[in-house]
Amino acid sequence: MAASKDEMALLQTENQALKAEVTELKKDVERLKDELVRMVSRNLDLSERLEKDAELRMRVEVAHEIMDNYVERQRNADLKDDAELMALIENLVEKDRPHLRPDFDAAALAELLGVSPHRLALLFRHQTRYNTPEAYIDNLRTLAALRLLRDKPLYTIAVVAEEAGFASVRTLQRRIQDAIGMSPVDYRLIFTRDT
Repeated sequence: MAASKDEMALLQTENQALKAEVTELKKDVERLKDELVRMVSRNLDLSERLEKDAELRMRVEVAHEIMDNYVERQRNADLKDDAELMALIENLVEKDRPHLRPDFDAAALAELLGVSPHRLALLFRHQTRYNTPEAYIDNLRTLAALRLLRDKPLYTIAVVAEEAGFASVRTLQRRIQDAIGMSPVDYRLIFTRDT
């Protein structure tokens, strides 16, 4: 059975319409692909900008922190009044207790205050009973060790030395002997005799 001419013409028309529709759909797909590429590219650009903004914000925060520290140190360095500087030292020692770290020394104290080591040495030489910042730090450590020997009878002498910021047990023993005229063990016995 042969299709009639009209049916063939109708099929041809439908076929051409379908081909035209396929062509349009292909164009739409290409257009959508292009749009997708543009959107992905735009998103990448936005992501990069966000990363740069976050990095910039972080750098600004670090710069503010550095600047605040610089201003604080500059303010401390400009202190002409030795009493103010000593009060600042005492506040820092009470608050942060840096002397309990074995690596804390006069240079670290000067840096913490934002003053030169020379300025710090002059302050201690002229304004305190300690002739040097080192002697002041040793005294703080010795007092901490004496407290620990009294209050923590179960601590070994090595633990007391470490907790008080001494680099060695021998240094602790020397400092306590010099300060009170007895060994750490004898000092502890005074408090544990009655228990």
